[in-house]
Amino acid sequence: MEQNDIEITDIGPNGTDQPKGLELIRYKLKYVDKTYWTVFIFLIAFAVLELFSASSTLAFKSGSLLAPVWHQVRFILVGVAICFGAQLLPSKYVRMGGYGLLALALLCLYLMIIPGSPFVSTINDAERWFKIFGFSFQPSELAKLSLIIVVGDRLSRAKNEQELVKEFYRTLVLSVVIIFPILLGNLSTALLLAAVIFLMWFMARVPLKYLGGVLAIACVLMVSGYFIVEFGYVRAHRKLTGPFKRAITWVNRVDDFIADKSSDSFDEDDNYQRNHARLAVARGSASPLGVLPGNSVERNFLPLAYADYIFAIIVEETGLLGAFALIVLYVVILFRACYTSAKNTDYGSMLMVLGLALMLTCQAFVSMAVAVGLGPTTGQPLPMVSRGGTSVLVTSLYFAILMCVSREQNEMKEQIDQTRNASFHDAPDINFD
Repeated sequence: MEQNDIEITDIGPNGTDQPKGLELIRYKLKYVDKTYWTVFIFLIAFAVLELFSASSTLAFKSGSLLAPVWHQVRFILVGVAICFGAQLLPSKYVRMGGYGLLALALLCLYLMIIPGSPFVSTINDAERWFKIFGFSFQPSELAKLSLIIVVGDRLSRAKNEQELVKEFYRTLVLSVVIIFPILLGNLSTALLLAAVIFLMWFMARVPLKYLGGVLAIACVLMVSGYFIVEFGYVRAHRKLTGPFKRAITWVNRVDDFIADKSSDSFDEDDNYQRNHARLAVARGSASPLGVLPGNSVERNFLPLAYADYIFAIIVEETGLLGAFALIVLYVVILFRACYTSAKNTDYGSMLMVLGLALMLTCQAFVSMAVAVGLGPTTGQPLPMVSRGGTSVLVTSLYFAILMCVSREQNEMKEQIDQTRNASFHDAPDINFD
């Protein structure tokens, strides 16, 4: 056989010969989820468009307008490649890989809380980055993704209520072990992850008495911790050292939000970003189309306009229509996940998909709420839009897993339909004469 010849061994659905090995590739690409890809591409468009404006401070420091944007575009291109390749993997490999990724994230998180750890890198006054061989990433992002995968897999293994309770306790212990080191450096991420895991327990039908107990204990710990720090350190003007040294910052942010001190001391450090973010939203809200891309003023005053407060710049430049369009994109992610999960016969994949979609959507809403002044400062990036290499790559993995499960569902539906049609046509005719 010549090298250019194709071996014909497979039979197509219409009885025609198919080139061996090519039918499977076409089959998979045919059933990729177009809805997720559409949302993914539009989020990338928002990111690239707004980073030209929001990265003005970085462009000034680097001396190049395109340098900050190109830096982010490189991560986006890698994310697209990850998304395209990983969506073709079997979902069982994703669940298996979740355990390895969780072990890696766990190791990195606990190495970072060792006093004087050489692995900690401080960026934007936050010690959330793990540094090794000159490369920095956020282990908390990997922990969020992998914990959701593992919890979904563990809960799906339960065959009855007794086994479900055992898996609940196992995932509870695992969640506490993972969330504790995240909490020390990033309270908002820890609370967001805890809320998503709680919702996954609820969707898995863990008995309400166990969920109520966990919720009650969590509320008691949070309220007690707040009052201890508020009256024991903040109002007593005492410094807090040790692993919970950031607790004073958390309490101050909550106090400022409750007191709404935005009108006082406009340019004080505590109110600076929040007040300029509100100005950006006010300017953009004056017109349905905002001030149009490239005409932002507040980008020059917001130090992190390209990260935590990028939604404020989006509102300023694209107005209410742009903000609404972005909100719709994140809502579509959740609704699409609910739609595919409702038809999925794989319980583990269903829980995993819903957990990942909830994380993406909830994180987006928290980030947007903070940017428009509806919540205390949290430091949550806008998924796929905010600048940040780790965030973009991990968010691309989220989309890849969602697409992977949806593709498998489409393939399974096609196989069932083909089997049903074949069985119908092969059935013998019945003569009633």
